[in-house]
Amino acid sequence: MEFLKDEGGQGAAEYILLFGGVIVIAIAALLIYRQYFQNTDLNSASDISNARSSVAANQQYS
Repeated sequence: MEFLKDEGGQGAAEYILLFGGVIVIAIAALLIYRQYFQNTDLNSASDISNARSSVAANQQYS
């Protein structure tokens, strides 16, 4: 009956469940945000321009 008291494999099983949960969450996030990863027309210059004009517009109201 000593095998009932042995907890050697318990830690490994907990790590497997933890990593499995992380993988499931990562896959769910990829499925939810799939359109952002598939978007190929990324343009940092236009993004910076949009951000600066937005900040400038908000400063005018202050």
